[in-house]
Amino acid sequence: MDEFHEQDSQQYEQDGLRARSEQAIGELAQALIDNPTLHNAISAAFGAREKAIEAQRAAMSALDIPSASDLERVERRLRSFSQRLEEVEEQIDDLSREIGAVRRQLAKKEEKKEKKAKA
Repeated sequence: MDEFHEQDSQQYEQDGLRARSEQAIGELAQALIDNPTLHNAISAAFGAREKAIEAQRAAMSALDIPSASDLERVERRLRSFSQRLEEVEEQIDDLSREIGAVRRQLAKKEEKKEKKAKA
């Protein structure tokens, strides 16, 4: 029974510590959110990030280096072209088979004509 009370007491202390920790973290987070200096610093950092991205784009454009979106667009167009090329290849194969069949039929007709002419 004494062991049960000890475990219960430890659990109670852990719960209290957890609650105080959560409260302290919450207060710290709220203080950071409410801090205008931190807010201004974060805003400036995001603004600087956007300016850096714009400068990178401008530099890449000036050097004729394609952007990721340019490469993605070329990749999509290349896939589309490849698909169309495969369709054309299939049509050429079909035509080749048909031409072969027509040639065989013509050859048979020529053979029949030659046999009739000899007979």
